[in-house]
Amino acid sequence: MTSATAGGTAPVPPARTRKSVTGTRRTVAVLFLLPCLVLLGALVVYPIGYSLIRSFLNQSGDGFAGVDNYKALFTDDGIRTALKNNVIWVVFAPTVATALGLVFAVLTERVRWGTAFKLVVFMPMAISMLAAGIIFRLVYDQDPHKGVANAVWVGVHDTFAESSAFPNAHPGRQSPLRPEKGGFLTRQAVHAGQSVSLPLVGVAPDKMPGGAKKAVQAPSEPGKVTGTAWQDFTRGKGVGRLGQVDPGELGYPGMKIEAVKDGKIVDSAKVRDDGTFTLSDKADGARLRLPASNFREPYNGVDWLGPSLVTPAVIGAYVWMWAGFAMVLIAAGLAGVPRELLEAARVDGANEWQVFRMVTVPLLAPVLAVVLVTLMINVLKVFDLVFIIPPGSSQDDANVLALELYRKGFSEDQPGIASAIAVFLLLLVIPVVWFNVRRLRREVRR
Repeated sequence: MTSATAGGTAPVPPARTRKSVTGTRRTVAVLFLLPCLVLLGALVVYPIGYSLIRSFLNQSGDGFAGVDNYKALFTDDGIRTALKNNVIWVVFAPTVATALGLVFAVLTERVRWGTAFKLVVFMPMAISMLAAGIIFRLVYDQDPHKGVANAVWVGVHDTFAESSAFPNAHPGRQSPLRPEKGGFLTRQAVHAGQSVSLPLVGVAPDKMPGGAKKAVQAPSEPGKVTGTAWQDFTRGKGVGRLGQVDPGELGYPGMKIEAVKDGKIVDSAKVRDDGTFTLSDKADGARLRLPASNFREPYNGVDWLGPSLVTPAVIGAYVWMWAGFAMVLIAAGLAGVPRELLEAARVDGANEWQVFRMVTVPLLAPVLAVVLVTLMINVLKVFDLVFIIPPGSSQDDANVLALELYRKGFSEDQPGIASAIAVFLLLLVIPVVWFNVRRLRREVRR
């Protein structure tokens, strides 16, 4: 171009095609992004749009239903239970998992085998939700011989309150015992020098304690009350003698015998392996009582998958899986915390709890927010564990929105309500995602 004339304006340079920072033309970038955009539209945008439209149609899809499907979200009992459980999930599951992850991350920094511990805690993340559900269905089994949770619980319980070995024992025909407050009491008073027979029935041979020995008739002793408590399995004429110790009959080892006089226990004893017992002269003139503790049903533990505990039990399985995820992210954030700040706090006289609460946690706040928000989004769509772990009798009590969506869409053939639930779940996730995006933008500005 010619130079500008005196007094004239400077020539305008020709416009150039704008390029990105890396020098890539916009059209080339679009071409590379096109396959991804097509897949995104087909797998994300289209399903969302279709679900939104379908949520306003009736169940057959050929008529407009207005907001009737959305009204069902607040009137259907199953959906209301699912909403309540989702609130419990969002409040407790991410909080507990994040708190455990924080504790694990801080403590493993102080032990030599911290890496091995992190590996063990993180390992459940390698297990699928389906496999974890099957594992915890077995863990929570009601039978203490199968379920680990109840095996531990029953073991602890029986340490402090031992269960009876004779829950089904009771007096037979022509018995000298009568029922009394869950146990049994002799009809007549006993006297020193007397040998008392206390026959019982009702315990299957394979349920007798392993230490039970063949019963013997206790000999009388001067100044003492003796007796025998045993399994009298007389079946009829010619098969054993009713109310008498026969060969092959077993004693009731460990059964408690109390001597009661004027409503007070004056003496007590435990039955030996051969069924015999001995009371002192204090029992003279008293009645013998077999207290209810002898016949207490075995403690079977907690009904973890019953209606009242099924949701906390499933949340426990979720925390087991995701606490390792929280720990790894928090440990990565902890590695970036300036050590001089922690040392300065200790030099200023802060104890370890104060350092943790006043320094470590505030510095980890951005990481904790990421973990918490990620887990909140995750629990809003939890499905696998709730579908697998609860038995059919309590699955309604453990119901969540994702499971109810599946039920309405595939089991009950109500696609309109299922679509409304899907849209509702999307609306619940959007505020959490928006909060996360805002937080990330603030981090970038810093």
